[in-house]
Amino acid sequence: MLREVIRIPADYVDKPADAGGDAQCGLSNHEFPRIEYLRKKIIEIKAVRKPEDVSFDDFGNLVWVVEDAGDGIPPEQKKVVYLDGHSDTVKALRPQWLDKIGGGVDAYNGLVDPAKLDKTFLKKELGWLPPDSEWEHLLFGRGSADQLGGVIAEAVATKILLELASEGALKGVIVRAYATVAEEDNDGGGPMFITSKVLPGAKAELIPDVVILTEGTGCSKKGALGIYRGQRGRMQIEVTVTGRSCHGSMPWEGLNPLEYSGAILKEAAEKYEQRIGFLDNAFLGHGTRTASWARLDTPSDCAVPDRFVFRFDRRLTVGETPEKSVQDVEDLAAVSAARAAGLKVDINIPIYDQPTWKGFVLNNPQVYLGWVTPEEHPAIQAAVNTYKSVISPHVKGQRGEGGTIQAEPRVERWIFSTDGVGFPVPKDDSSIPVSATKEWVVSGAYKHPAMFGLGPGIEQNTHKIGECVDLRELQHSIAFLARFPSVFAAR
Repeated sequence: MLREVIRIPADYVDKPADAGGDAQCGLSNHEFPRIEYLRKKIIEIKAVRKPEDVSFDDFGNLVWVVEDAGDGIPPEQKKVVYLDGHSDTVKALRPQWLDKIGGGVDAYNGLVDPAKLDKTFLKKELGWLPPDSEWEHLLFGRGSADQLGGVIAEAVATKILLELASEGALKGVIVRAYATVAEEDNDGGGPMFITSKVLPGAKAELIPDVVILTEGTGCSKKGALGIYRGQRGRMQIEVTVTGRSCHGSMPWEGLNPLEYSGAILKEAAEKYEQRIGFLDNAFLGHGTRTASWARLDTPSDCAVPDRFVFRFDRRLTVGETPEKSVQDVEDLAAVSAARAAGLKVDINIPIYDQPTWKGFVLNNPQVYLGWVTPEEHPAIQAAVNTYKSVISPHVKGQRGEGGTIQAEPRVERWIFSTDGVGFPVPKDDSSIPVSATKEWVVSGAYKHPAMFGLGPGIEQNTHKIGECVDLRELQHSIAFLARFPSVFAAR
């Protein structure tokens, strides 16, 4: 199943649009062929009791539900467990895969010629690979580590939950599994839709007690399959510098937005290197800012440009706010200098206005809130106990042995962002009827369900040429997801 969901875009990316092709197949807002395959496969492998238990919501997320209706427990008294994984990937860069890995690995078709596999390049490019003697466990392809493996783990785990329902696997639990869309372009967009359109006024059996994010939780140095209970937030800051265009032979006739923007970018980088305006947190790490995207509007390459637009990717740690992060850019001396020279400088938070494959436009500001679930929360304790019961007895890895699966649970946090950013809502928001028994986490001005992650994939291998996943991680992830609900419900 994992090999196939990685491969599916190959059927579309090289085909003309008038013949049913889509050059962006598999990317954000272009997930349908992949998740339609998953919908059919979930029914085929009996990961739901009946076909109508799996469907697409209005946003375009694939949703399926499993429970034991005969366990004698009223639905409103059951623990609700969400499984969450995004189904989109970043761009494959297919020609580069074939060129840099020696022609042995294709971004969609995976390992196509072992004889042409450039192991030297892969060992240099990727954060972690097992010893050569264990490479038969690897599956290559765009999305293998980020994060199609997690979505497949959800599907197989729900199949196991149904098969073991008679032994209590689903007693007192409702499991709602999601393959969300548009996460790579708009982190947490799928959950934002759920919290804004599904959960307000919902019954208790729809509101999560815990969310398990199946994004990869492996570290190239600390080990695979960590239990991650938090992440920094993220936002985009867009800077538009508008000058006056003129012929390049007479630059004094114009105002060059590219050159003034260069000064802004240089000062912003220097301020980050000196950590001016950035906070640090012992658990989540320090806030960061880096230039991440740009567009130049110019009549030609022999002219002073008219406008330069660029963005900062700003990662927010505890105590940092979007408002202060925007103000820090406003306060740069180079911004003041550009304005004093007569250029217009606009600094704002962009709106994500792209429609999903279903046509839904969320129109959310590109601010993605960080979150932390306390280590003492019952959900984290249940996760640790689950790990010890189904993973620890079958692995021997130790801390310091690279990306191996460790025998002892490793409770830490992500460096990058996940769908978890879509679940926090304002603390005083009463539209979602959250009872005290749900034990949501309140942090500052926001609240969210208990969240943690466990999924296949090494964080440092994601978005890279040669991305791969160790299928042993997939196996143990499935076991964990199939065991957790009954552990959590029985606490």
